[in-house]
Order: sequence, then structure tokens, then C-alpha cells
Amino acid sequence: MSVMSAVPLTRPLHMPSLGSRGRRHTLPASEFRSLSPEDAISVFEIEREAFISVSGECPLHLDEVRHFLTLCPELSLGWFEGGRLVAFIIGSLWDQERLTEDALTLHKPHGMTVHIHVLAVHRTFRQQGKGSILMWRYLQYLRCLPYVRRAVLMCEDFLVPFYRKSGFKVQGPSEISVGPLTFIEMMFPVRGHAYMRRNSGY
Repeated sequence: MSVMSAVPLTRPLHMPSLGSRGRRHTLPASEFRSLSPEDAISVFEIEREAFISVSGECPLHLDEVRHFLTLCPELSLGWFEGGRLVAFIIGSLWDQERLTEDALTLHKPHGMTVHIHVLAVHRTFRQQGKGSILMWRYLQYLRCLPYVRRAVLMCEDFLVPFYRKSGFKVQGPSEISVGPLTFIEMMFPVRGHAYMRRNSGY
């Protein structure tokens, strides 16, 4: 049974219409929900554009996106606007202190660490703070999961300040490398219950 159904963070967030008065909307202006295998192509298109242009490598290939969205969809979070995916996070469970090559493809159902594989924002929605907002919501959601003790990720050096602002701490160089790319491993301590949602207009 999906744990997302019991968590307030997955309820649609309705935003005021920016259009003309009286205009009818059939879709919520903004919605956060877990992803499914049916979202895999949209996820991969955003990821491919975001990462190939910067590093030449995607954290997850299409078959891996489908793999994790099938095994652990409750550890993903998508941001939709008008029914269109604009940003997402995909995670899985891990059962060791540090990430190894196996963490790139395995989901350990009895693990207590969430490995965040990827966070990406659609190119037309960047520079709007959406990545930070989505990460904040995701980390608050993880606080609602009693089995999760921490979240970990690996990133390139230039992204360390971004994740530090979200509360992640540097653990040191990752033992994982992809071709010439090397990474820093970072950790966020997940503890207690969900914080009260901050009053934000997003």
C-alpha cells in the first residue's frame, strides 16, 4: 500500500488563476504527487535535457526511471502545473552508510536511508526557485515516513552550495565516478515528525 495516501504533502496545491476572471480551469494550477511508470517518458525528457547539456550523463536512463517508479513510486515526487510535469525527484531505499555502485540501480526495501537519485526542473521553469521548493517538500514528506532515518545524494562540486542550503552536509568524496566525473556525497538527517507546513504563497 502506498504511504503517500496518508501524507498531507501529496494533496494538490491550488493556486489562484493568473488568467481572466471567470475563466474555468479543469486542472489544478499546481499539484504535487508521487510519480508512476506512466510518467517515465516525461521524467526522462526533462532529465536528459537538464543533465546532458551540463555533464553529458543522465543519472538515470529511461529503463532505470521505470524501474524505480515501479518498485518505489512513494519515494518520488513530481510537481505538475496545469497537468504538465515541471520538476521531479526520484529516490529509492539504501541500506549502507555510504553509497556504492549498487546504489545506482538497486532498491533495498528494508533500508532506512533514502538515496536521492535525481532532482530536475524543466528548462522553461528554471531560475524560479522550484528546485529548492520541491526539495523542501520532499524532505518534509520523508519526515512522515517512520522507517527513514536520513537522505543521501551525490552531486558535482558546483551543486554543493545548492544542497547545503537545503540542509545537506558534506560526507566527503563519493567512491562512485562516471567516466571523468567525480562526485561529493551529501547527507540530510531525517528525524522526528513532519514540521508544520510553512505559510508560503509558492
